[in-house]
Amino acid sequence: MNLSRLTQRLAIAGFAVMAAAPAFAQNLYAPVAKVNQSVVTEYEVQQRQKFLQLLNAPGATRDRIVDVLIDERIRNEAVADAGIELTPEGIDESLAEFAARANLSTEEFTKALGQSGVSPETFRDFVVNSIGWRELVRARYSSRVQITDAEIDRALGTASNSGVRVLVSEIIIPAPPENAEQVTALAEQISQSQSVGEFSNYATQYSATASRGRGGRLGWQDLSLLPPTLQPLILALAPGEVTAPLPIPNAVALFQLRDIQETGNPTSSYSSIEYAAYYLAGGRSPETLAQAAKIRARVDTCNDLYGEAQGQPAEVLERTTKAPGEIAQDIAIELSKLDPGEVSTALTRSDGQTLMFLMLCSRTATANQEASRDAVINALRQERLAGYADQLLDQLKADARIVRK
Repeated sequence: MNLSRLTQRLAIAGFAVMAAAPAFAQNLYAPVAKVNQSVVTEYEVQQRQKFLQLLNAPGATRDRIVDVLIDERIRNEAVADAGIELTPEGIDESLAEFAARANLSTEEFTKALGQSGVSPETFRDFVVNSIGWRELVRARYSSRVQITDAEIDRALGTASNSGVRVLVSEIIIPAPPENAEQVTALAEQISQSQSVGEFSNYATQYSATASRGRGGRLGWQDLSLLPPTLQPLILALAPGEVTAPLPIPNAVALFQLRDIQETGNPTSSYSSIEYAAYYLAGGRSPETLAQAAKIRARVDTCNDLYGEAQGQPAEVLERTTKAPGEIAQDIAIELSKLDPGEVSTALTRSDGQTLMFLMLCSRTATANQEASRDAVINALRQERLAGYADQLLDQLKADARIVRK
């Protein structure tokens, strides 16, 4: 997205927000809440609300934003008490990383926001407030997070002879570079879903997969069929909980655990997966999807795709065999839903201009698959630290003096 397009969109959205501003905007610096000795002002609430609305983030209600700003005050006070200071270089890097999601520099992004009435300080606070808190949590709890081999084996589903199957709902939202920041904000909102119904409604509205018509609900799946990096994230959930947003090529994925069972059957693991990708020009246009449906009716195995691709450039058909941990996350997610000979047309390439006709050829089982243990360790560590962070915030809030005006 270039600067002029972003500026135009933000300017239009900014005008709409300002036109709807309530009468209390006249007293911008009136306190709306006091947290210990710190004050949250009306100006901050309006600025944060305008910023999130410009990002098209759902749930940017006034009450929700006041709650968030109160939590930020509590976190920031704890960071200051711990003596944690952020370096200017680290702050600049975080701002640049956020702006880069829109393919803009920090200066360009700040300028575009400013033209819609959002101050540089609002952007800076939104991005930076989480950094010090993250450093505090790591410094305080990292030594407590010791991941054992038994936990890793359980996460991989290899600790016992009993298999595990799960009921999962999915949401996959396309995130082309020009919309990356809006999709990120939306995904963060969805990750806070409090029920299966709420997540299902989001799936129906935003998901780009075939399961959207079922509210994102998938049937029972063996845990071992899921991508190795996704397995520990699913196991770490309680029924009804949702994963953090997972970036995949040109999209963001979220998963909700609905139920989990031990099957009593031996756990299967796979050393390699063979699949074919046949690329069709036209993306997800009705014409290309209709073409894909006709091909699906004609082919039963990956070998049949060679006849479909006959006379075309070699690059339109790719057939490959990879270890599960080496497969791109979006492809791995789709393959986990397929039996050999089945097809997915959920994915695109070339910024949505090319449809991927993805077919699973075969899976090769192995007795002792040790795929992606490092990824499992990292996922378990982050999950454990997130739990400590929630506990600490709850404790600090209980001890804080919070007065809402």
